Amino acid sequence: MGGERSAEMTVVETDIPARLDRLPWGRFHTLVIAALGITWILDGLEVTLAGSVAGALKSSPQLHLTDAQIGLSASLYLVGAVSGAIIFGWLTDKLGRRRLFNVTLGLYLCATALTAFSTDFYTFALFRMLTGAGIGGEYAAINSAIQELIPARYRGHTDLVVNGSFWIGAALGAGGAVVLLQPGFLPPDVGWRVAFGIGAVLGLVILYLRRFLPESPRWLMTHGRIDEAHQVLDEIERNMGVPMEAENLPRIRLVRREVGLVHVARTLFRTYPRRSLYCLILMASQAFFYNAIFFTYALVLGKFFAVPDERIGLYILPFAAGNFLGPLLLGRLFDTVGRKQMIIVTYALSGLLLAGTALLFVNGMLSATGQTIAWSVVFFFASAAASAAYLTVGESFPLEMRGFAIAIFYSLGTALGGVAGPWLFGILIGTGERAAIGWGYAFGATLMILAALATIWFGIDAARRPLEHVAPPLSSAD
Repeated sequence: MGGERSAEMTVVETDIPARLDRLPWGRFHTLVIAALGITWILDGLEVTLAGSVAGALKSSPQLHLTDAQIGLSASLYLVGAVSGAIIFGWLTDKLGRRRLFNVTLGLYLCATALTAFSTDFYTFALFRMLTGAGIGGEYAAINSAIQELIPARYRGHTDLVVNGSFWIGAALGAGGAVVLLQPGFLPPDVGWRVAFGIGAVLGLVILYLRRFLPESPRWLMTHGRIDEAHQVLDEIERNMGVPMEAENLPRIRLVRREVGLVHVARTLFRTYPRRSLYCLILMASQAFFYNAIFFTYALVLGKFFAVPDERIGLYILPFAAGNFLGPLLLGRLFDTVGRKQMIIVTYALSGLLLAGTALLFVNGMLSATGQTIAWSVVFFFASAAASAAYLTVGESFPLEMRGFAIAIFYSLGTALGGVAGPWLFGILIGTGERAAIGWGYAFGATLMILAALATIWFGIDAARRPLEHVAPPLSSAD
């Protein structure tokens, strides 16, 4: 490129971010979403299967799990996800987004397949934790890559829809459970085992698609591989029919720097302390709200509405539809109306609607169908809010530590709000008291409303802005 300096020089001047952001939507971006966004489908599949087959796990001739053990295994899945996110999040910033794709996916594939061969609670819980580690690792590498490869004007909507695709996986898991747990279709201790094999089959397809994805040019340019970054971007532009020689595009100046834990800590607590606190609030509140309710959804339907095990999936399907439609229909507003405004609206409405639903539940005013409809409406907004939390974390911090930042706040948020949630609600459901569960719902609603209020003071409006403008790279020479 004219005006570019050699990658071997101390300072590099490049227009790579501007070239990526000027691209029209094309087949390349669709491939990115198909090959990387599938992670959330897998997570939705795993979480829903665990909930949908809860009754089958309790009645399994070999496992005989209790309500508390089911809740604990759900919490251990999240413990695994937290651990995987931290380990692989650090590695994705060090070694690259692409290199980690197959590692995390391979771990997921092996662990979910082994879950089908569990012989007791301990092996089941172990394999669920390892499955979570694979999914958690995927979050960091893939969230980073998607945000770095998608043009700024599409970033918000795309990220929300990708995160919302969790619920496509949820629908697959629910539908699969309905078929596989149908009385007489398979032996009692076989149906739930076959269900966990669905994810392994999907994972094999993803392995093939990921062969065609390049490394993130943004990651390459900050790791002294400027020529390779240009080669990747040249090929993308050539395949899309976009002129490779572009004049007068904004350029940034970079100095090659090694980023260690000291740099990460300084950035989080000294450079961006308000952003760090804000991201933690968003992630923790949505984690408790989601994990506490969804991981125990099947238990509520079974205990309080006498829904048979084999029909649980039918009630999850409309719930999943509401969750996917929220980011799909509201996502574009995050790019047009603005991040801050839409986060306030979605978090506040989620909390207020859940509080109203809790009152109806406690007073026995809802049937199983009514409860499902109410939760579907609540999570239409909550799904967009939760997806926006991941989007905000990825946008708020410099490129060199983006993967690790996503991992940190996902892990802290999940540890504070998510890990205890399923276990706590498992205990509350075990009491058989609607009022006890109602207080749990009220607590989740309060957290979401507080997050909406926090956005008024701490919110960041990154809509349609280049990532380098929202948070300049640590290697910036300016």
